[in-house]
Amino acid sequence: MFNRKNSNQKNTHTRLNKIIAASGLCSRRKADELIESGVVKVNGVVIKELGYSVTPKDKVTVNNQPLKKQNLIYIKYYKPAGYITTMSDEKGRKTIYDILPDEIKNLKPVGRLDKDSTGLLIMTNDGDFINKMTHPSVKIPKVYRVCAEGKMNNQHLLKLAKGIEIEPGKIAYADAMILEYDGKNTVLQIVLYQGMNRQIRKMLDNIGFPVISLKRISHGTINIQGLKKGQFKYIKPREINDLLKHIAKLENQAKNKN
Repeated sequence: MFNRKNSNQKNTHTRLNKIIAASGLCSRRKADELIESGVVKVNGVVIKELGYSVTPKDKVTVNNQPLKKQNLIYIKYYKPAGYITTMSDEKGRKTIYDILPDEIKNLKPVGRLDKDSTGLLIMTNDGDFINKMTHPSVKIPKVYRVCAEGKMNNQHLLKLAKGIEIEPGKIAYADAMILEYDGKNTVLQIVLYQGMNRQIRKMLDNIGFPVISLKRISHGTINIQGLKKGQFKYIKPREINDLLKHIAKLENQAKNKN
């Protein structure tokens, strides 16, 4: 067992899984799996203790390879329709990695947009950040502009808010408001706090208003403003700090409710 002297400088200690995630190797959850599997060493000693903390002087390796100090990158990307958001697809469908510029092809998306949907994808090499943004315990709002077939009214919006069973045992919720009517169709703003697969499409199909187009316009405090389809833009450190503060506020609200 690796022994370490206690230090009164508690602020110099960081959880091992956070260090691994911050390197960009994986998410914090995946880091826990690596620790439990016995492939993580601190100063040459295997550590399997979840919650273990290290100092900047400790040498951490995964599969006998030292962690690389990675320059963390965050971008916002305007995904066009016709592409899925995985790195590869066994069905041979086109992915965003077929069209992403080379300089950001090493980044991973924070959540997904389905093939036919467009709009904002936040992408990064920060595994810990991805975990924070996608963890189901924190309800980070995602805002969409949706055009649906048919004319909806407030009763339909109430159904979305009360919840719709889109799969056996899966209840989906959405806050929605009507922006305008476009001929026989309805243009909506929809806010989601969940992350279910094709959630909006399934909800609107269920109440008889199939989706014509769907675009994500914001995720947390980050929005798509100033981007055209297929374009990306680096997110400034100040914007990431503002987003992390927003997440911390949501986490505190969730704890207070429990």
